Amino acid sequence: MTRHLHRNAAHVAATLISRGHHGVIVTQSESTRTAAQAAEALGVDVGAITKSLVFLLDDDPVILLVSGRHQVELEHTGTRLRGSLTRAPLDLVREVTAQPVGGVAPVGHPTDLPTYIDNALADYPELWAAAGHPDTVFRTSFRELVRITAGLAIDVD
Repeated sequence: MTRHLHRNAAHVAATLISRGHHGVIVTQSESTRTAAQAAEALGVDVGAITKSLVFLLDDDPVILLVSGRHQVELEHTGTRLRGSLTRAPLDLVREVTAQPVGGVAPVGHPTDLPTYIDNALADYPELWAAAGHPDTVFRTSFRELVRITAGLAIDVD
């Protein structure tokens, strides 16, 4: 039986291709909703998993691409970004990304969210990120992630 990509993952693939990435999306049979699950399913260090997390910087949504080995330190990261950083409510995450929590990709959102990338991801030659739907992922690198998202690399811890 042929499996088709979910429309969100297909949209992420098209966005990746339009930005010069190979656009290959991998569908995992095991859950990849959390960084730990994704690392186990892919056989990689949890730090090589790129979590796409939506926050409010003051009142504006932003996306932070964070190593699976880190939690965002809200006060310090907010100070680095010159504002107050708080977690976005789940309904806002779905609204601004058009993707479900547990499958939010770094790209493919209805609007270009300001993007900040955890410097710790540079420690890994190969990164994996969600592809717009739970259990879908794509492979990238730190340099490519910065390029395809037009993101700014920062320290989040």
